Amino acid sequence: MPIYLPIAEISMNAFLIIGMGAAVGFLSGMFGVGGGFLMTPLLIFSGVPPAVAVATESNEITAASVSGALAHWRRGGVDIKMGTVLIAGGAIGSVIGAFAFKELRAIGQVDLIIALAYVFFLGSIGAIMLWESLRSIRRSSRAEAQTPQKRDHTGWIHRLPFKMRFRRSRLYISALLPLAIGAVVGFLAAIMGVGGGFIMVPAMIYILGMPTNVVVGTSLFQIIFVTATVTFLHSVNTQTVDVILAVMLLFGAVIGAQMGARVGLKLKAEQLRALLALLVLGVCGRMAYGLFLRPSDIYSISPVFG
Repeated sequence: MPIYLPIAEISMNAFLIIGMGAAVGFLSGMFGVGGGFLMTPLLIFSGVPPAVAVATESNEITAASVSGALAHWRRGGVDIKMGTVLIAGGAIGSVIGAFAFKELRAIGQVDLIIALAYVFFLGSIGAIMLWESLRSIRRSSRAEAQTPQKRDHTGWIHRLPFKMRFRRSRLYISALLPLAIGAVVGFLAAIMGVGGGFIMVPAMIYILGMPTNVVVGTSLFQIIFVTATVTFLHSVNTQTVDVILAVMLLFGAVIGAQMGARVGLKLKAEQLRALLALLVLGVCGRMAYGLFLRPSDIYSISPVFG
């Protein structure tokens, strides 16, 4: 059943859109991460213009993150104070990223920048995740005791000014650090159409030293506000948010996430990380391959919005 997407200016099969949403929702529910870094490339591969894919996926992530954040809120897994600082940084980064996105689109380079950003970040993070997960699998196969490593903040992090006490996370660190992390994630959300969870979660664990029981909930909490800001800015500056596409993707994602969560409970943590790393590297490889393909139309004319 074809349906016309007015902002993307293409017709797509409605069941294909819902199916993509369900597939990414399934993977998101299984691995416990947002699906923006998967959905945006899938939309681009399906013929949706990259600018529309980025802006529309930010809208879909906002709605999906609300559901996840509420679930973590009920069990006390959200550090509101830490999330507020991350949101402040994310707002700054998303504003800068949205205007950078507008300028890149005006000069016709936004598609290339989106592809390069995905190749770089997905390749780097996927390789790190795969290396750590394989090391964990080797250790577990040797029946070695897995003792959690205590993260030390007595170095340069401890010497930063403007310290704040985050009681829920049991931290006393400079507010500048989460502010900077939030700004980076906000910028990437505007450029890449992702919630930034695949960057935020490792940063919160390994850089800030937050307990894992509050990391996911706090990350989802700040993602709500950052992606909502990005969606608004894209709607005003570039008019690239396709609401029809976003609603259909969200419908499929809600169904797939419930099924993925059940499957994920049956797998070990290191197995999940290894599978996710392979998935990330697969998407990265497909994006990199697309950079070297000869386009069907060497020259094209597309509208430019000033």
